[in-house]
Amino acid sequence: MSERFPTLTDTHALERGETIAPRFDDNGLIAAIATHADTGEVLMFAWMNAQALDLTLKTGKAHYWSRSRQELWLKGETSGQVQLVVETRIDCDQDCVWIKVRPQGDGGACHVGFRSCFYRVVEDGKLVERPE
Repeated sequence: MSERFPTLTDTHALERGETIAPRFDDNGLIAAIATHADTGEVLMFAWMNAQALDLTLKTGKAHYWSRSRQELWLKGETSGQVQLVVETRIDCDQDCVWIKVRPQGDGGACHVGFRSCFYRVVEDGKLVERPE
């Protein structure tokens, strides 16, 4: 794992304790959900590795792991859509991270240009663009 994040084997400590001990998957990744801190809107789902989570906690800016590029990524580094972290939560068994963010730049989160990555609705078995 990493020096920053220990591995806990005690279920009570994992679920109720104060130690941040994320359970990364076999690829060293943990799911991360970003929502808008003010509206609650789901902005995106991404992956973090230990370095991305550590940098997010240290800098207050969302960092992710790009599976397609196989590299660490500071959200908004090139687009200006930096995500300032207001709050970080980890679920009960520490295998998913939820960050509440305030997007900078034009307020978008999606690399396709939408405010949220969830801009399509499933209707009659097809995807229909319907941004919120």
